[in-house]
Amino acid sequence: MGVLTALPIVSIGNCCCLWVLGGGALAAYLLQQDHPAPITIGDGALVGLLEGVFGSFVVLVLSIPLALIIEPIQRQFIAGILERMENIPPEIRDLAMNRGVTVLRIAGQFIFWLVIGSAFSTLGGVVGAAIFQKKLPPGTIDVPPPVTSS
Repeated sequence: MGVLTALPIVSIGNCCCLWVLGGGALAAYLLQQDHPAPITIGDGALVGLLEGVFGSFVVLVLSIPLALIIEPIQRQFIAGILERMENIPPEIRDLAMNRGVTVLRIAGQFIFWLVIGSAFSTLGGVVGAAIFQKKLPPGTIDVPPPVTSS
């Protein structure tokens, strides 16, 4: 989720939270592959939530070098637009050329994906758990292993 969300062109798939939902579902699928017994919906929700939190940090880590690469190009583009437009106040020109805007954008992006991304990846984990849950053969009773206390 994090890598696909951080990449400039590929991130368009997240306009409907496709990568986030898919990441949660993939996490539930991988969890089910590691367990011989069927996972529960709660397990899917938890692994989806963890995927969303982890993915948010991946977005943060990848956004910083991408911003360093893309920011000079954006700055030239904005400077060209501002030169052609004569009636823009100086405060707006200064704000558009300020480096602090990039830092605020990255911080806002991280907070957004931490909150919204975690919610949607939790939903993806629930859906993934429902879809990929192993089915027990008919007549089988699922008995959990005994708990030993030390």
